[in-house]
Amino acid sequence: MDRRAFAATAAALLLQPRLALAEAVPLRFADLYVRGRELTPAAAALDGQLVQMTGYMAPPLKPQIDFFVLTRRPMSVCPFCETEAEWPIDIVLAYSERPVEVVRYTDLIRVTGRFETGFETDEETGFVSFLRLRDITYRRL
Repeated sequence: MDRRAFAATAAALLLQPRLALAEAVPLRFADLYVRGRELTPAAAALDGQLVQMTGYMAPPLKPQIDFFVLTRRPMSVCPFCETEAEWPIDIVLAYSERPVEVVRYTDLIRVTGRFETGFETDEETGFVSFLRLRDITYRRL
């Protein structure tokens, strides 16, 4: 492979993650629900699609964990540690392929992942979720 071909291939590979992020559909917490647990038609149509959401990482339950709760507002405690009556409706469970690097609960983050809707119980933890992001990447803003 000559130098030009190598440079072109390397540039294409370096740009690939950026293209994937550019293809993610922005999804705001305000656009999730019509009322109660009824999803907006736009949010329901995104099931299975790559989306990008901005919010806050709720403090995880334990140090080594491969998921976190994305919230609309900063929360100083994990939503799963509170009673059901105190749970915010606008939370999304975010699953990572590797251990989560915890971000301070007051730091805004942007999360990209495959959006899933519908009730699901996590076999390992027993947590019940209605909205999830799978295979996530995230960064501080």
